[in-house]
Order: sequence, then C-alpha cells, then structure tokens
Amino acid sequence: MALTSEATTVWNGSLFEGAGTVSLDSSKAAEFPVNWKARSEGAPHTTNPEELLGAAHAACFSMAFSLALTQAGHTPDSIQTTAAVTFEPGKGVLGSHLLVNAVVPGISEEEFHRIAEDAKVNCPISQALASIPITLEAELA
Repeated sequence: MALTSEATTVWNGSLFEGAGTVSLDSSKAAEFPVNWKARSEGAPHTTNPEELLGAAHAACFSMAFSLALTQAGHTPDSIQTTAAVTFEPGKGVLGSHLLVNAVVPGISEEEFHRIAEDAKVNCPISQALASIPITLEAELA
C-alpha cells in the first residue's frame, strides 16, 4: 500500500525579499522558517529546501543501510548519517554527500563498505536524486 507524505509551505512576497514557513504535515508543531538569504548564503535559525532534502536523504539512507546490514547478518548498534546537499544559485542542486559513521559488530571493513555503497544506490531518495552526483564517506566505528 502506497503512503503519501505531505509538507506545506506558505510563502509571502517576492523571492528575494519575501519569506515563508515550511511545516511537516505529520507534526503541526514542527514549523521551519525559509527565505532566499538562507538558501543562497546561509542564515542562522532558518532552513532551506536543500537542508530539508538532506534530512530526507540522511534518514532514507540510514534506514536502507540498516536493512541491508541486518539482512547480511550484521544488525547495527547505531548509524549516524549526515547528508550535505550543495546548492548554487543559477545552477541548482549540485550533489549530495553522505557522511556515515556506524557501529556494526562483527563486520569486515570490506563488507561494510560494499553494503554502504549498495544502500547509497538503492535507497529510494537516492533513486529520486539520480540526476545529481551522490558521494559517500562511510566509517566503521
């Protein structure tokens, strides 16, 4: 059965002078301010579409990696994933870099890296981002 997830943005004003808020429809308490300055230059306490995309990519990869490790007989103790999504005004999203640190008892470095690469390619968000480069740095702790 398919599940449709929603987030809502309310934007006021022009792109460069305006601002808005993004809310996750699963949690009405979670509301994030957005504006062009945060997107093009970075701004404290204000998010941007690429940060939200990074959150989705990090969560999806962690879930796919956990499943693949478990199916290979190596249930992870923990997986920490950061997705760094790069945006350049006028060019768009240039790539997503996954930085992973995991505690996985009893796995070899070689098998760990092979499974991490497979999860990178096969997580649904990576597949949705197929038009951009996706890189991976994975460390077995």
